[in-house]
Amino acid sequence: MISCTFENGNKNNLRHVVVDNLLVKGNKILLVKRAKRVPSAGKWGLVGGFMEKNETLKEAVKREILEETGFEIKNINLLIVIDLPFRSPDEERQNVSFVFFCEAKEKKGNPDWESTEQKWFELDNLPKKEEFAFDHYKMIEIYLDYKKNNRSLPIFQSPI
Repeated sequence: MISCTFENGNKNNLRHVVVDNLLVKGNKILLVKRAKRVPSAGKWGLVGGFMEKNETLKEAVKREILEETGFEIKNINLLIVIDLPFRSPDEERQNVSFVFFCEAKEKKGNPDWESTEQKWFELDNLPKKEEFAFDHYKMIEIYLDYKKNNRSLPIFQSPI
């Protein structure tokens, strides 16, 4: 949680804003195996992270993907907003996640330290659900449902 003081002097904790990204190429998705120094180490996950100060969502998507995979991207689409307070029972912080899908364009750099491996998987041949970090498997299921049923975007998922 982010602590802050409002104009009236009240103090409160705010939730983090994150971007989670499905990087696709044809019928494949790029997954990263999370490094030891990050939560859910050793599990497969989507590329993503926290928004930085003075950054738009689109800028955060581009930055996170370039940092973590080395890829430049195109065709950025908002898939879903997930605001469930307790998405990750292992974590104290509560994230509001903007989940995007986009296409890999060109590899321009090398991945950073946050992953130990990156691999393209066929969308119909993914690792098992329990091999995924957080709720990233569910995000892929939502993407597959969108593709199959031509749903309108973005999807908003709320506990209500």
